[in-house]
Amino acid sequence: MNIYVSNLSFAVQDEDLRGFFEEYGEVSSAKVIMDKFTNRSRGFGFVEMPSNESAQKAIKELDGATVDGRAIRVNEAKPREDRPKKSFSNSGSNRW
Repeated sequence: MNIYVSNLSFAVQDEDLRGFFEEYGEVSSAKVIMDKFTNRSRGFGFVEMPSNESAQKAIKELDGATVDGRAIRVNEAKPREDRPKKSFSNSGSNRW
């Protein structure tokens, strides 16, 4: 199961995130999302756990837990929706 974790301290790294969840079962991956321009944490991440039972227990027990002085939010990740492609053409728009 893919788990979304938000309101993370900017000091939390991948290994820390993995450690929070390993107490509840096997963790396939743990990734804090980084800003591509500043290379700083964006304050959220994703954890993948192969056992749905372990993942549900982790979600239940970690949602609202205080980590580094912040109450984290933990939910099952929703599938990413397709975003419309941005068009950089000037068709139909004469702004000059």
